[in-house]
Amino acid sequence: MPIKPELRGFYPIDWAELSISIRFRRAKGRCEHCERPHGRQICALPDGRWFDDDISRWRDNRGRRVRTNLPSPPALPPEFQAKWTTVFLACAHLDHNLANNQADNLAALCQRCHLTHDRTEHLARRRITYRKRWALGDLFTGTYSA
Repeated sequence: MPIKPELRGFYPIDWAELSISIRFRRAKGRCEHCERPHGRQICALPDGRWFDDDISRWRDNRGRRVRTNLPSPPALPPEFQAKWTTVFLACAHLDHNLANNQADNLAALCQRCHLTHDRTEHLARRRITYRKRWALGDLFTGTYSA
């Protein structure tokens, strides 16, 4: 995920090298939560299951192998609503503290796992943004009508 300009100062100068080290040396190019491979297209179902070409098996949203009689992706019927997506890894702060760049606080996560991990943080920021908008509206245009 791209770094917002206002948060850029919280990251170290060598963030790119640190991120590459975590994503490709330590995690070997796979998400550390669900094992999705970086840079490859995968077939994913709406419930989180996805097909791992390396082992020719379906995995659940946590990366565990699933016992299923589903066929491989090209043979799936349309009612399964399978989607093909390209996986990109990002380096995530597990404690949401941008100043804590210790290796045990960083994880290589795919987009899906990163958004799931940051959900509470995003909701808190969203609430703050809405409150700021309401405050600015009250300040300049008066109170809002319900």
